[in-house]
Amino acid sequence: MLSGKTVKFILYEVLQFAALTVPIFVIMERFARIIHIVQGANRTAYWLVVAVSIAYVTTATLLVWAPLKYMILKRRRFISDITQWRPTALAYIVLCTFPCFAILITSSKVQADNDPEIRDHFDELPVSLVLVCLICVDITERIRPCRLLGSSDGLDPELDMSGPVLTHLEAVTTVTAQLHTDEGQNGLTQGQPEARNGSTPGSWRDLAGSRASSAAYLYTSSSRPRSYSGPLRFLWRRDGRAEAFVDSFMFWLDTVELVRVAKVPSVFFSAWVFPVYIVAFLSTLRVAITPNNPLLSSAGFALQDLPFFVIRVALIAVFGFVTPVLYPLKNVLVILTFIYFTFLTRLRIFRRQAMF
Repeated sequence: MLSGKTVKFILYEVLQFAALTVPIFVIMERFARIIHIVQGANRTAYWLVVAVSIAYVTTATLLVWAPLKYMILKRRRFISDITQWRPTALAYIVLCTFPCFAILITSSKVQADNDPEIRDHFDELPVSLVLVCLICVDITERIRPCRLLGSSDGLDPELDMSGPVLTHLEAVTTVTAQLHTDEGQNGLTQGQPEARNGSTPGSWRDLAGSRASSAAYLYTSSSRPRSYSGPLRFLWRRDGRAEAFVDSFMFWLDTVELVRVAKVPSVFFSAWVFPVYIVAFLSTLRVAITPNNPLLSSAGFALQDLPFFVIRVALIAVFGFVTPVLYPLKNVLVILTFIYFTFLTRLRIFRRQAMF
């Protein structure tokens, strides 16, 4: 009978492989139907595109995806030493996301150069499918270290950290108390000696004053959150696995909105669809970085917020309010806060504590 770890491993691998192959087949079949219409109902062109998609998936699986999974399973040194980025996510972007976006751009160009009446109206599903599969790969990589049943035990401790907790008490003898013990064992004196001129020697005053603080305690921290035992204690429950799902979808919400703009007819049949798809693809490169990597902030600034802000301002200037104003405002606020807290706060003029 298969163990729980084996079942979880098979489930994750099947889900990731499905996320790799399904978007390619769906988008290539859509592109084959477009070529079929453009070529005057030519069935040969349709099946040729379908055959190319099958050949590509087979080649990419055998030459790249399967060897990579084998090295990860066997924990080869080349793979196990990687801690700042995720090889599986990067391979998925190169093998699936990049060709899918390339086919989307090509299909837009083919439809724009021909009669708009032959436009494929089944265009929302392929784009959403690519992003949903990308989110699934991201989620599986995040929750892979933890188990599916029971409490969370494998996620980053920062997700469950609620502050230091006193978990262990241990008496610690100070140096002066140890000195007093050694002197007593050596028989040097059993009591406090009389002081000359009616005063107590300084060393003995220090020793007497240290007796009150001769015991200390070790203060350790714990990753377990504080429990709440009130009537609404169920509202205080949290789990890092559920939070990973929410964080992943929120992480890609901005990219989803930008890709949605490309489906507006006025944008779809113009040259602006190319920079929109290119910038959206560049933003997906952030998934290769581990979630808690400090480089993720700079990557979000350079690959998402800055180019997204430029593209959205240009689209609003050319086509009107095809995107909500909330998103460019979000981009500009993230840009300003990143520049201020990363660079400007290091200047001497912003180091004056008397200002704020």
